Amino acid sequence: MTIVTLYAGLLGLLYLPLAANVIRIRRADRISLGDGGNSLLERRIRAHGNFAEYVPITLILIALAEAGGGAAALIHGLGIVFVIGRAMHAFALSSLTLRLKARVGGMILTLTVIGIAAATCISVAVQAIAQTS
Repeated sequence: MTIVTLYAGLLGLLYLPLAANVIRIRRADRISLGDGGNSLLERRIRAHGNFAEYVPITLILIALAEAGGGAAALIHGLGIVFVIGRAMHAFALSSLTLRLKARVGGMILTLTVIGIAAATCISVAVQAIAQTS
C-alpha cells in the first residue's frame, strides 16, 4: 500500500490546519465546548469534523483497492482527486465567507472517489473470488 500511504500523509498534513483553526478561535474567544454562537467557529468545527468523517473510510477503500491489485494510475487518480476535493471543501467551510461552489465541488469530488473506490474494491474482490472457485 505504498501509493495510498502518500495520500494519507498529505491528508494528515491537511488535517493539522483544520484542527488549528478550531483551537485558535476557541482560545481567542474562550469557548471550551460547542460553538458559543460563533458562526465562524461553527463552520470551522464542521470543516474539521467533515474531514474526520470522510477521510478514514475513503482511505480504507483506496487502500483495499490498491492491496487488491487496483491499477497504480487509478489509485493515484483517486488519491489526487480526493486530496483536491477535501482541500476544496475544507477551504470553503473554513473561510471567512462561505464559498458554496467550492464546498459543493469538494463534496462531488469526494463522493465520486468513494463511489469509484468502492466499485474497484468490489471488482477486485469478485475477481479474486472467481479465481479461487
